[in-house]
Amino acid sequence: MTIQDAQTTVDNWIKTVGVRYFNELTNMAMLTEEVGEVARIMARRYGEQSEKESDKDKDLGDEMADVLWVLICLANQTGVDLTEAFQKNLEKKNIRDATRHLNNEKLT
Repeated sequence: MTIQDAQTTVDNWIKTVGVRYFNELTNMAMLTEEVGEVARIMARRYGEQSEKESDKDKDLGDEMADVLWVLICLANQTGVDLTEAFQKNLEKKNIRDATRHLNNEKLT
């Protein structure tokens, strides 16, 4: 599935099953909540916090997909073509960061 396919799939689902998009501020709050759920798993599973029994069955991939879903909703609502935005972002990184990380002593 391409990014554009994902944007179309989410839009179709929202319009048929979801009835309508939540407003942009609600979706922004939901995005923050979903990122928090990913952060909780990461901190407990890969960080120094101990993992609670109730967190051990959490699916990191599913939580990341929730983040992606809400991000796609926001893109659709605000008219952002994520494929185009990602390509421009990658170009920016390739220009700005062409040697930045190669010259970072902390990474070698």
